[in-house]
Amino acid sequence: MALAVPLIADTRQEMVDLLAALASALSEGNGFAFLDRVDHAMPDYHKFEQNILALTEQNEITASIDVIKQEGDDHTQTLELDWYLEIHSLEPAGPMDRRREMVKCRVERQKKKWKIVAIEPRTLFAPPAVR
Repeated sequence: MALAVPLIADTRQEMVDLLAALASALSEGNGFAFLDRVDHAMPDYHKFEQNILALTEQNEITASIDVIKQEGDDHTQTLELDWYLEIHSLEPAGPMDRRREMVKCRVERQKKKWKIVAIEPRTLFAPPAVR
């Protein structure tokens, strides 16, 4: 049982690292880095990919993610997240959009790397004109 505590602590830190990488990817306008952490087998992945790439290519984004609830083990985690996005259009005098949603996310360890296998609501990540 002594091993369980370090594994749980390691998993918590891995989730913090994953979420920091997701927020950084959005803030840096790097949709591909964000999508690298998403399982391509996720249902409707192609549409999600299009939205993330459009969002990051057309806007400057500030992202922050707070963990509200975390459950699971060292293979699967279920997260409830308070996800905030501030989206500034790259167009001159373009609009600014603030979004804050409670996001439910399931992640799985795949080949030693955590990947998002489900995330809702996906509308949070739609480009402003599509939302």
